[in-house]
Amino acid sequence: MWTAENRIKYNRDKLRYPSDLTDAEWLHIEPLIPPAKHGGRKRTVDLREIVNGIMYVLSTGCQWRAIPKDLPPRSTVNNYFALWSWDGTIDRIHDVLYVKCREALGREASPTACIIDSQSVKSAEKGGRRLTRSATMRASRRNAKRCRLRSRVRNVISLSIRSDC
Repeated sequence: MWTAENRIKYNRDKLRYPSDLTDAEWLHIEPLIPPAKHGGRKRTVDLREIVNGIMYVLSTGCQWRAIPKDLPPRSTVNNYFALWSWDGTIDRIHDVLYVKCREALGREASPTACIIDSQSVKSAEKGGRRLTRSATMRASRRNAKRCRLRSRVRNVISLSIRSDC
């Protein structure tokens, strides 16, 4: 509820962009970001600015090339976003913040009830988010085999049959 206390707590007027992290928010996220790898050059980018760039793109929905000039270069922000998506850092940040929010509201860390709709069931039948790519790869391989078989049959029967492949 918007009380005078909450308005002060959630006020983002003093930030450069509304999507930028406050000091308190950064304290929650900073320990979850993996350290730089050993060897090679030292990390020269400010990770808080990288997170601010990612949050800017996610909150505004802008294209990567439309990131403002006062944030790190778009290629750097995009590369960190891709790396953290791949290695699970973004999922870990989400999970930790989710648990903290639930506990702050006095709820259990994980929900005890869920709602299942027809879309969720369809997704689960395919194998969910992780297996969707392999399912589509199998389907594309099957289609490729069909196209090769069709082309062989076409060559034998006639060259005047129209091809869909």
